[in-house]
Amino acid sequence: MRLTSFTDFGFRALMRMAGAPGRSFSTSELADEFEISRHHLSKIIQQLAAAGIIETRRGGGGGAQLALDPSDVTLGQIVRVLEAGQALVQCFDPSDRRCTLLPGCRLRAELSAAEAAFLLRLDQSTLADIAWRPKPE
Repeated sequence: MRLTSFTDFGFRALMRMAGAPGRSFSTSELADEFEISRHHLSKIIQQLAAAGIIETRRGGGGGAQLALDPSDVTLGQIVRVLEAGQALVQCFDPSDRRCTLLPGCRLRAELSAAEAAFLLRLDQSTLADIAWRPKPE
């Protein structure tokens, strides 16, 4: 399976936050640290905040930080939030009816089972398991 850069960048930010629980990070700080788009990261932060995984505050001393204990957030949960609306294949998108193999396609069931197994495996690990702390300079 291939995850979108949206999820990749979200994992990077969350791994960093998990490495310093209780600390707030600005979007600019995280974007600079990981060399990713600040604008793109802002959208990710908004989505994670809407899901209750992180909390944000504006103004001086503001930023984003984990709203939950890192051991209470599974990697599967993160993928489900950040990949919401991203169909694995065209026929998984309920709004797209262009597949000429439906309803008799047997591949769809296999891919659905594989996606479920992928997420089940990710549900066995938490953000605490992948917390990242940069090496002191």
